[in-house]
Amino acid sequence: MSEVRAALLIAAEAHLARRPWSAVRMGEVAASAGVSRQTLYNEFGSKEGLARALARQAADGYLAGIERALARSAADPRERLRAAADWTVAAARPGTLLRSLLTGCWGDPLPAPRPARTTATAPAQRRAELPLPGPGDLLAAARDRAVAALDGAAPRTDPRELARECECVLRLALSRVVAPPVVGGGGAGRRRGRVTGPSPRAGGR
Repeated sequence: MSEVRAALLIAAEAHLARRPWSAVRMGEVAASAGVSRQTLYNEFGSKEGLARALARQAADGYLAGIERALARSAADPRERLRAAADWTVAAARPGTLLRSLLTGCWGDPLPAPRPARTTATAPAQRRAELPLPGPGDLLAAARDRAVAALDGAAPRTDPRELARECECVLRLALSRVVAPPVVGGGGAGRRRGRVTGPSPRAGGR
């Protein structure tokens, strides 16, 4: 990613943190990044293109966080998978693009990117025009990363069973994103943001 593009995305995120997407102005984003308005349009094509780039950046950041969580030094695969689930809950805070990407629920304050209608020539713009990942796509990508990271940690685990168990734990994390636990409620899982649900058998044998 070019320095200019990165600076524009940082500036757009800063403006989005302070106001609804409908109130974010392209000229103000460009000024905050220290570039011209035309440079902003050259990079993203339109405000819609900027919205798509922000959403894709959020998706990429989530999957990178999943990989970091799975790369923990803990030998127990259950702890590594739990770390990935905890990252999902922590990263998908209310009002974030990631939460909307994971749940498919978009509110007025956030940009809900529409399918791209043009064909770009720049590689970055071509990627931005690809369909954005939906909740199922992101969950599948996170599951596949978990399977790849944990495969071999428990050689006797059937790969299909490992995939099912990884998906189960990540779906449990997603359920806590959609319906957070009641603070102060009873039960072993009452700690906010901590996934304490069933662990996969991988590593538990």
